[in-house]
Amino acid sequence: MKEKFEHRLEQAVGAERIFREEPMKLHTTFRIGGPAQYLVAPRTKEEVQEVVRLCREEGMPWYIIGNGSNLLVSDKGYRGVVIQLFKDFADIRTEGTRIFARAGASLAKIAAEALRNSLTGFEFAAGIPGTLGGACIMNAGAYGGEMKDVLESVTVLDGQGDIRVLPREELDMGYRTSRAAREGYIVLEAVIALEPGDESKIREKLEDLKERLTSKQPLEYPSAGSTFKRPEGYFAGKLIQDAGLRGLRVGDAMVSEKHCGFVINCGSATAADVDRLIRQVQERVRENSGVTLEPEVKRLGEF
Repeated sequence: MKEKFEHRLEQAVGAERIFREEPMKLHTTFRIGGPAQYLVAPRTKEEVQEVVRLCREEGMPWYIIGNGSNLLVSDKGYRGVVIQLFKDFADIRTEGTRIFARAGASLAKIAAEALRNSLTGFEFAAGIPGTLGGACIMNAGAYGGEMKDVLESVTVLDGQGDIRVLPREELDMGYRTSRAAREGYIVLEAVIALEPGDESKIREKLEDLKERLTSKQPLEYPSAGSTFKRPEGYFAGKLIQDAGLRGLRVGDAMVSEKHCGFVINCGSATAADVDRLIRQVQERVRENSGVTLEPEVKRLGEF
């Protein structure tokens, strides 16, 4: 059965696009994670459609990633197929005030494309360490902007295996969620609608945001990005700081001293270290303030 599945997978994407027992620490921004049974890197929408169809037919678990931000992969890895939409799924082009981009395009590169074309409205996303697909799924946001403010439409692979275009009014986006997230859709590409702007002002705003990020966030260490969702009426980092947890450490996983909302990998942290630290932070914050922090970071594999 394994040989048959692998043969069909090779037919779908080509043997050179399949990586067996691939260490996931090479594909996550945390630089943590055991081996994926298979990692495949499709280049077209149809290849994604075919790989997902094959996994469903064969009862093989599958999971979509971009650049591996916002993700903690188990030290045991993942028994199934990781479908990576990243560098080979990252085309970006501009037509007028619209940017057309595929799911693997980084938000930073889309922001640079907007700047080149003097388009404003996407500056908020320049420092978010993810790709367009994940950003659409979770309605990523920062500095007062969210993806729902700029998306005109999103092309998805739905639960029936059909490729569909969802216009803005059907995206149903809320804080760190969307219809696509709730219904398990895979984002393939999106159209971003921006406004004409002044290039020098856009550049100035981007540089200001970059300065704020580098001064406040621990970008010098591997992390998954912001570790916890913002609880209503609070800031996660402030709650963690008030609980006296700045610098709290489990193995090489640590609550950043620069920004308590980030758990960082100080060198050779394991997924177990990070998982244990997150649970300790949740428990101590709950004891201190009565607020339950919900992780923003997704877990993949066995914990």
